[in-house]
Amino acid sequence: MCGLAGEYRRDGSRADVATVERMAATMDDRGPDDAGAWSAGPVALGHRRLRIIDLSAASGQPVTDPVSGLTGVFNGCIYNYRELRAELAARGHRFFSAGDSEVVVKAYAEWGVDFVDHLTGMFAVAIVERDSGRLVLARDRLGIKPLYLTETADRVRFASTLPALLAGGDVDTTIDKVALAHYLSFHSVVPAPRTILRGVTKLPPATVRVYEPDGRMHERVYWDPPFTRRPEHAGWSDRDWQDALLASFTTAVRRRMVADVPVGVLLSGGLDSSLVVALLAGEGQPGLATFSIGFDAVGGRSGDEFRYSDLVAKTFDTDHHQIRVAAADLLPPLESAVAAMSEPMVSHDCVAFHLLSQVVSEHVKVVQSGQGADEILGGYHWYPPLAGVGRDDVLDTYARAFFDRDAAGLARVLDPDHLADGDPAREFVAAHLARPGAQTAVDAGLRLDTTVMLVDDPVKRVDNMTMAHGLEARVPFLDHEFVELAASCPPELKLDQGGKGVLKEIGRRVLPGEVVDRPKGYFPVPGLTHLEGQLLVRVRDALYAPEARRRGLFRADYVDALLREPNAELTPLRGNKLWQLGLLEMWLQSHRIG
Repeated sequence: MCGLAGEYRRDGSRADVATVERMAATMDDRGPDDAGAWSAGPVALGHRRLRIIDLSAASGQPVTDPVSGLTGVFNGCIYNYRELRAELAARGHRFFSAGDSEVVVKAYAEWGVDFVDHLTGMFAVAIVERDSGRLVLARDRLGIKPLYLTETADRVRFASTLPALLAGGDVDTTIDKVALAHYLSFHSVVPAPRTILRGVTKLPPATVRVYEPDGRMHERVYWDPPFTRRPEHAGWSDRDWQDALLASFTTAVRRRMVADVPVGVLLSGGLDSSLVVALLAGEGQPGLATFSIGFDAVGGRSGDEFRYSDLVAKTFDTDHHQIRVAAADLLPPLESAVAAMSEPMVSHDCVAFHLLSQVVSEHVKVVQSGQGADEILGGYHWYPPLAGVGRDDVLDTYARAFFDRDAAGLARVLDPDHLADGDPAREFVAAHLARPGAQTAVDAGLRLDTTVMLVDDPVKRVDNMTMAHGLEARVPFLDHEFVELAASCPPELKLDQGGKGVLKEIGRRVLPGEVVDRPKGYFPVPGLTHLEGQLLVRVRDALYAPEARRRGLFRADYVDALLREPNAELTPLRGNKLWQLGLLEMWLQSHRIG
């Protein structure tokens, strides 16, 4: 797990190594253990390393293979690197390290752009071909590892974080109107390739992009699982599905123990993270370190789930760490969490994950997390209503449950100069839901959330907040083989028992019933839903700051009305609309944009 950066010149001039090193230096939190740089003519690469696999200097990056003429940088973890290493060695490749970064480069040497099909794990990769002058960028199937870009006619720059690109300079930081509409409508989700800034894009998940020295660019999407029923599963019983999913998930959890340092678990006390703990205990992991966080109650809303996490820790005899945060202590970590965001994210989980990661990183460098189960296995409340509509009627049902605003709502919020034409979020979601390859309305909704919402909200949130403290988070529910199997599972099995029914049945085999049958919970941060005290003052300051007034994104009368009644307007997902506006301005000001 690391941070990468690079520059690729299109005009034949030499790459700016100093700029690449400056970009990489902003990511010392992602890679506090080592740094490296490389350049050759029009290309320069930079890297920051977090030592997880092969702790020796031999696995430092950039990695250069003089035999194949390849140089690459890599962020992530390849869980099947040992198997790939053996296969590549049998094909004649020689290795000088014992890590996964060299395996990635040698895999490209063997299979070219098809190398991604052989990788099991999370990754963002940049590889340069010495002989052809070609640059290849790739991102894992579910977008767990980020890769941002800024392009001009003369050059391409790329990095693991958006702020790293800002540090390189010469970036168009104009607010993208379409992305702004997505942010305010699609619950802060800005789908790739857009970001909130017009001059920065992100490589979409499951994509390999090739830049040719003659200026051409081409790419392919290498993974797009069908959300349909498979003929080979036609005779499966409910028990067969439970057995198959349990076996696949056990493999996913086992894979993510690959490391040369200890691996812990972020234990919320919910079904998903508790199941990870149970399976690791079943695999014979002694002294497993687990970590939970809780906050003061605010406005009558509870802020912790320690009752359940303590029960799971006791059941499986883990080395458990309970972290309590007082409401008065929220403001400093909030500022740090905003600074750590590559893009503005309204979820309250950001502060929780940021605080939790800070403490966890003092104990371990790698954790597993239960993130992704709700999107993969139908755990959210907006899925059951989809079961009652036809394949062509999914849009309205989904939008009513998930969208923060419609076009009229956007016009009420945004200054006309920042209002995009039409209703971009609704148009994007409509097109995605209408794509072939999803058998039912539920399948279409799950596919949208798995391949878009999950990538640009929960997954990005976990990556940004954990890596801000040099902590690598692994997400077994996003093992691509498990996702493929779950995508083919009949929707009624997922939606049973109020959601994630098939997972609950699996959980009953290994977990206390109280954990399986508990009400659904989240990482609760009540202070960000019910704004008061210092947090409300901070939001007001951000929205009334000189930078915000110059930018003029929002209608002044709307902002004034929200501040008069800061907790009056909530989204369908119970998010605070004032917080949504304030967070965006806090992020822009934190990164000195505009």
